Amino acid sequence: MQFKTKLLHTHHTAENSTGALTTPIYQSSTFAYGSAEDGRARFAGEQPGFIYSRMANPTVQALEHQLSLLEGADEALVVASGMAAISSIFYALASQGDEIAFIDPVYGGTAAFLIQTLTRAGITVRRYQDDDHLLSEISPETKIILFEPITNPTLKVSDYRKVKLAAERVGAITICDNTFLTPYLFKPLEHGIDIVMHSATKYLSGHGDLIAGVVAGRKALMQPIRTIALKHIGAAIGPQEAYLLQRGLRTLALRMDAHLAGAAKVADFLASHPSVAKVYYPGLSQDPGHQVLSETINAFGGMVSIELEGGFSRAAQFLDNLNLFTQAVSLGDLESLACHPASTTHAAMDVASRLASGVNDNLIRLSIGVEDPQDLIADLEQALAI
Repeated sequence: MQFKTKLLHTHHTAENSTGALTTPIYQSSTFAYGSAEDGRARFAGEQPGFIYSRMANPTVQALEHQLSLLEGADEALVVASGMAAISSIFYALASQGDEIAFIDPVYGGTAAFLIQTLTRAGITVRRYQDDDHLLSEISPETKIILFEPITNPTLKVSDYRKVKLAAERVGAITICDNTFLTPYLFKPLEHGIDIVMHSATKYLSGHGDLIAGVVAGRKALMQPIRTIALKHIGAAIGPQEAYLLQRGLRTLALRMDAHLAGAAKVADFLASHPSVAKVYYPGLSQDPGHQVLSETINAFGGMVSIELEGGFSRAAQFLDNLNLFTQAVSLGDLESLACHPASTTHAAMDVASRLASGVNDNLIRLSIGVEDPQDLIADLEQALAI
């Protein structure tokens, strides 16, 4: 089946006694197992069945099955947030004395977790300026490499081919945060990446009504991540959120097509506007990442970032005068959103690291929704004129 068909025909219900077309919401914390011997066997992993919703829930299981098929993975795990996904991966796969690497910039919460929290466990964290530096300078002790194909929020492109080569040189595990692209546009596992993760709060859900994270990969890596996430950290998602996420997935392709089309038109407008000092959007032919994405993924995402001269005060003036764009963090909603990363999503980073990542006070991030692009352009034009 093609991807658009899979979105509608790979979900399944845990039982078919009613003929319901959507997966039921199993709003239960615990499950009866009938006999003491059945309980013993289930807890020992000798017998299938549900025990406790922190470990597994029928609604969540149906969603995980669908996501594993969409990603081309042996197994998928859904957790309570994107940060729960990131932290579970690293707590499961990295140990005291290990080295891990990431390509700058990444989401601010991820950077803060790696640098401020993971290092407290005796893990060395190395940041690389770009994929070329990673490939030429990677430490031979590196165990895990994290990258975003389109980085947040400067939309710098990282070439997964170079990441894979660097990992092969040192035997490292590769992790792709594919939040910006989704499996509709890019399936990292099909290209040799070991693990893919998402903040499912964003495009996978698409409606701004839930918080969730996804991890997918081969079984040998997923089993320790699942154990850490659910048994040790307790980062389980609830059945109501799982139902909403599965509902959102059904329209993923339709929404992404609209995001992509709108972003391209908005970026073209902003690139020609005299008040805009810089536009970050890899769909522009002059963008440094345009060629790489054209060769590999052939899609440029629904995000556009810009710089306005004048620091925070000018950025705030522009943001406060927008009408259709809502000032809010997050991204991938149906509605267009705008934020100032330096004072919001990346505020937890120390100033030197933030500036080194290109997240300065002139930067504004735009999440292009599914509104008519001409209306969005008109709103941007009037806000820039003030």
